[in-house]
Amino acid sequence: MWGQVRQTLEQSVGQNNYRNWIEPLEFADLDSGVATFLVPTTFMANWVERNFSDQILRHMVNAGAKVSRLEFEVPKAGAKTRTATSADSQAPANGNARPAVQGVNGKQDDLPGAPLDKRFTFDSFVVGKPNELAHAAARRVAEGGPVTFNPLFLYGGVGLGKTHLMHAIAWEIQERNPELRVVYLSAEQFMYRFVQALRDKAMMDFKHLFRSVDVLMVDDVQFIAGKDSTQEEFFHTFNALVDQNKQIIISADRAPGEIKDLEERIKSRLQCGLVVDLHPTDYELRLGVLQSKVAAYKETYPDLTIADGVLEFLAHRITTNVRVLEGALMRLFAFASLVGGEITLERTQECLTDVLRASDRKVTVEEIQRKVAEHYGIRLSDLIGPKRLRAIARPRQVAMKLSKDLTTRSYPDIGRRFGGRDHSTVMHAVKRVEELVAADQQVAEDVDLLRKALEH
Repeated sequence: MWGQVRQTLEQSVGQNNYRNWIEPLEFADLDSGVATFLVPTTFMANWVERNFSDQILRHMVNAGAKVSRLEFEVPKAGAKTRTATSADSQAPANGNARPAVQGVNGKQDDLPGAPLDKRFTFDSFVVGKPNELAHAAARRVAEGGPVTFNPLFLYGGVGLGKTHLMHAIAWEIQERNPELRVVYLSAEQFMYRFVQALRDKAMMDFKHLFRSVDVLMVDDVQFIAGKDSTQEEFFHTFNALVDQNKQIIISADRAPGEIKDLEERIKSRLQCGLVVDLHPTDYELRLGVLQSKVAAYKETYPDLTIADGVLEFLAHRITTNVRVLEGALMRLFAFASLVGGEITLERTQECLTDVLRASDRKVTVEEIQRKVAEHYGIRLSDLIGPKRLRAIARPRQVAMKLSKDLTTRSYPDIGRRFGGRDHSTVMHAVKRVEELVAADQQVAEDVDLLRKALEH
């Protein structure tokens, strides 16, 4: 019954929610209308109870189970987080209760940590030039000792390895210093805890929780941009931990100065430490990731055979991000296990027609910005920032022109990616570069060289 319910839940809550919150649940018992589940942490139990218990209950009833209430149990500690969910109503959670939550270090504690993915370790992280500095900085922080970079701020696009490194740091700290109080959570979860504390009039408890940790790790900090009250509390938590010489590690999809609606004082604090970006993957790194995945897969399925040139073909054609690349490889694995035989280049092209088509035109604005900044020898932050010096303004116009030519982004979207500029600014830049290409041989050569480098 639970297997059937899990399948329907995956469809209704989405793959990410299913993987993070439903898949870890282990059905234990159904007795007198009470369904009991084993959960890794009580934070997870609390979150599932608040956000998914109604759906779980409904699907179980639809599957024919005689259930009227759900109960969650953390097996090691024996602590229970009970729900009063029934087919007709749901009782409100105890407003005065402060649910215990398991921290990263595995102790039954009051730390509001999120689950860590066992796959995301330093051993499984493939290092290449685009992520070499970020990997080295993450390693240094994870090794412990005196605080070196505070905060360590990792940023980059989707699928470039930010979350992988965050989890790897947490696992490494757990291994080296299991006595440390380490919290890893998303900015969304931080806001959820903050709002809950406000509603329950338990702000002192909230402040004590977050200011008593040794290492605070917050993923996707751009989520709190524009949320004034949450930003205020995050700012004070940040300052309190820095004053205590506690380590802070933050990730986001862009540099601190480029996060719109983030308070200037927070941007300033985030820029005080080491800010490292993870570049889009290069060919060698993509090939390394594929080879690593194949080697791991062959340990379980030694009969898997892949023809020469297939991995090189994938590394060359799928350049968007590692997640898309890994997804394509997993589809080939599934195809081979179901149909049998060798994974040849011809089979690969047939099986991945849609993925390959979608990857044919995937030069990103961020890649263009980085390549232009490198070509003209200026900082990426200056290219995107407000400076209007000629030495920066001209490369910025060239980058805008290439963004319009090589991507499918609209004028307003390109403007937003260049520090929130208006679409008319981008239109003017495109027109101006077109005029310069016709009149200035040096500009024409620069644009042509950059275009070839980006299309290669």
